[in-house]
Amino acid sequence: MSRVLAVWCPDWPVTAVGIDAATPGAVVAEGRVAACSSAARAAGVRRGQRIRDAQRRCPDLVVRDRDGDAEGRLFERVVEAVAELVPKVEVVRPGLCAVPARGAARFYGGEESLRLLVQDAVVEAGFDCGAGIADGLFAAELAARSGGGGVVVPAGGAAAFLAPYPLSVLDRPELADLLQRLGVRTLGAFAALPSGHVAGRFGADGALAHRLARGEEPRPVAPAPATADLSVREEFDPPAAHAEQVVFAAKRLAAELHEGMAAGGLTCVRLEVTAGFADGGVLRRLWRHDGALSASAVAERVRWQLSARRAPEGAADAVWGGVAWLELAPDQLVPDEGRQEALWGRSTVTERIARAVDRIQALLGHRGVTRPVVTGGRGPGERVARVPVGDLPPAGVPDGPWPGRIEGPAPAVVPPAPRSAAVTDASGETVGVSARCAVSAPPAHVAVAGGRAERVTAWTGPWPVSEYWWAPERARRRARFQVVTAEGHAYLLAVEGGVGMWRPCTSERSGRYGLE
Repeated sequence: MSRVLAVWCPDWPVTAVGIDAATPGAVVAEGRVAACSSAARAAGVRRGQRIRDAQRRCPDLVVRDRDGDAEGRLFERVVEAVAELVPKVEVVRPGLCAVPARGAARFYGGEESLRLLVQDAVVEAGFDCGAGIADGLFAAELAARSGGGGVVVPAGGAAAFLAPYPLSVLDRPELADLLQRLGVRTLGAFAALPSGHVAGRFGADGALAHRLARGEEPRPVAPAPATADLSVREEFDPPAAHAEQVVFAAKRLAAELHEGMAAGGLTCVRLEVTAGFADGGVLRRLWRHDGALSASAVAERVRWQLSARRAPEGAADAVWGGVAWLELAPDQLVPDEGRQEALWGRSTVTERIARAVDRIQALLGHRGVTRPVVTGGRGPGERVARVPVGDLPPAGVPDGPWPGRIEGPAPAVVPPAPRSAAVTDASGETVGVSARCAVSAPPAHVAVAGGRAERVTAWTGPWPVSEYWWAPERARRRARFQVVTAEGHAYLLAVEGGVGMWRPCTSERSGRYGLE
């Protein structure tokens, strides 16, 4: 059993978006909390909660969308700090990396000395972390998460160390739920079950989890020697000056690499990515693979790796020195045990979509296929930008503050062009807003696009916005309302006096409302 040193940075998705541990904050994905700070956990926020439930427990919660690219780029600084002490660093995921501990421990005077040196190096780089050493990566990660900054688990003691942990640490919710209903609640109880019975009852994934619970390697140690060189390489002449050129080539190389391994019935547990630069520098990284990374995921990790060589000034996409060549090499080849295919057809919908996007980009160019990305802005129509598939979100867009920004919930439908709306008070007069944001009268009725007037039961606002005041041709002033009608409809309305200029509407009653 190999000895592994794991370096774990707590709440990394939160750290990557600029929220420190003392600030109650959370990052969200698909409407639920993906990670939160320690201050938020103290207030009752937990992973998996809906945003509204989390905000109910912590009203001051700072919410950010999860940014996978920022997590990968920022974690390069942690990897660099670790690589100064132990060159061969394996990146498991942003927030967790590992290095072989046996040789390094002999060099630095013992495992505890190595653990403290690595931990201090990461802390000096500006990041909180825990470091732990144990037999195997799974036990080493839990050792790094132990209180006090991590521990060293004695050789051969992984099973005893893991025994008290709950089944949730396996990160297999369905398996954990089933085992708990069967009366198995800890890793020790799970490890005590016969291996043959576990494989027969829970399948290949259950058998893998059982090996982890017993403190063993996730796969039997039986690497298959390569019969041929399966690495793939791309030369850039002239050297690629921008990361996007390299990332686009990496996606194609990854597809070739996967095809080569599949032809031999092999897969790899780690992938080595090596980039050579025009100035003679070479940057190597080991990425945990386990046969699960798609071509797009490999290209994404190449982008993160290149971020360590970004130019100190100039375009954000520039790579200092230029990339002369890129090589992807499989590390630790093992027999491919296969995977569950889709019920109808041999590939999943996600894989078919990825292949279709690659083909369309090859025909139409890199910008031929775009995806929506949430950005900063005041109005709901201004918070989405379209970027090519595989590109980073637009840089330089501040996350805030945005004075006059409309808070959630966002409208379910945002028309491509504003639709007209008539807002009147109880006497039938048009409601206006003065230059000082004073409402002429409470809104009583609203009619959208010339339709039937609906009675307003609740309203809030106005939120004034003054934009581009330094550019007369683009300047505009407007105010927004939110109204709810008796029919159960909710509208976000904007009033703007004139084109590009705010006009007081209280006396003239000439405000133009638009449905956003």
